[in-house]
Amino acid sequence: MITRRVLTIGAGIAASAALFGPPFVRGERTQGGGRLPIPRLIDANRQGNVVKLRVAPGSHEFYKGKPTPTFGYSASILGPVLRFRRGDHVEMSVENALDATTTVHWHGLLVPGDVDGGPQGKIEPGTTWRAVLPIEQPAATLWYHPHPHHDTARQTYMGLAGLIILDDVDHLGLPHNYGVDDLPIIIQDRTFGSDGSLDYDVDELGVIYGVRGDTLIVNGAIEPVAKVPAGWVRLRLLNGANAQNFDLRFRDRRSFQVIASDGGLLPRPVPMTRLRISPAERFEILVDFSNGKPALLETGPDEVMGIFGAVSEDHTGDFVAVMRFEPTAATAAAKHLPSRLVDSETVNPAAAVQRRQFILNNGVCGQRMRMSGQPDIPAIIGINGRTHDPNRIDVETKLGATEIWEVTSVGMAHPFHVHGALFRILSLDDKPPPDHLAGWKDVVLVEGTARLLVKFTKPATREHPFMYHCHILEHEDAGMMGQYTCT
Repeated sequence: MITRRVLTIGAGIAASAALFGPPFVRGERTQGGGRLPIPRLIDANRQGNVVKLRVAPGSHEFYKGKPTPTFGYSASILGPVLRFRRGDHVEMSVENALDATTTVHWHGLLVPGDVDGGPQGKIEPGTTWRAVLPIEQPAATLWYHPHPHHDTARQTYMGLAGLIILDDVDHLGLPHNYGVDDLPIIIQDRTFGSDGSLDYDVDELGVIYGVRGDTLIVNGAIEPVAKVPAGWVRLRLLNGANAQNFDLRFRDRRSFQVIASDGGLLPRPVPMTRLRISPAERFEILVDFSNGKPALLETGPDEVMGIFGAVSEDHTGDFVAVMRFEPTAATAAAKHLPSRLVDSETVNPAAAVQRRQFILNNGVCGQRMRMSGQPDIPAIIGINGRTHDPNRIDVETKLGATEIWEVTSVGMAHPFHVHGALFRILSLDDKPPPDHLAGWKDVVLVEGTARLLVKFTKPATREHPFMYHCHILEHEDAGMMGQYTCT
């Protein structure tokens, strides 16, 4: 069925194409099959809670014999997986060896605004940023990425991203042998030039809808293969794409158990056969490979983009391969699936001290706004009719307060992210959230209207406010972002 939203997106794309040239052209897919790269693990606790990263240009072969210029954190692409432990204080230092200003945002980590790594936390070329990160939240899968205003999308596209595993003492019998039965899975999409280079050239159409690639990569590899033990394996999924939503399933339709989302473990495992994951979202799933049969993880079209969200070469609704899992003769350490994980924290919407409304608008169907100071970037997007202004505080909150935020998307769906806080989804288009979205979150895909109960537990000043924004990175860069203080 073609919905009103699909027709709106279609009309916008047709108009944009007529005014600004043809839409993106997909390149030819190339089959993968190499071993899944496993990023180096840095366990902060085991090295005195001192971690050093270097942001630098690099070179990485997505295609054999075609080295691609990339960016990475102490790596040619992406970065090491950082393991933090609850109760620790981690001394971080980040050296910037790029020729551009960057920041490092600790996405999902609940820390004060002055160390959150938002646009104000600039790391100029040739300088080093230092701070202490207090780790004061339950176990979760988080990540880190750049956040310089007007350059977040490009720097991320070039390879800057990495996972964080936040550990608690009790593993609850879940798989936790990193790289064996506990795997980081960073899914992204990219477009490559004929010489193997990353093709990131943003026109107005790319800003309106976000840049979407024609080739899927996992941990920096195309259609890789993971060797896994026969039994339960934990996959820590991150959608690291600039704009694309992934609709994940296994080709043999096997079920899997969702055990965690952005903010940590769910009360109990949630059985599913398909999982949609939007940019910046994380889910942890358990997959049973005890039957010894290989399994292909695949993704379908981005349904919130309607007929324009196809991922297959022929632009149909077909699913395409993401990666392959091949069980080995080894037996998995985790023998049983726990029936319960953590106690569910009761939330009370009546305790909210404030209700706020946010309208996310990307300018579809001619709803345009002028963006000051950036003549080369289309002025088409914003929140509540205004584009981001680093000198303006949009919201002032109180430490320890809870508020209800009602977020509405106009024209297309937007993944909405709040820095420095977690929230519970009260409703999505007036319906309760499904079980796998009922835990603590920091990203929600808003297709219509989402009602969120936001809990503010960390301070942020006017000099270092927290951000809230759409996590389609081109939208964020062009101004769909606001700032709030918490005192």
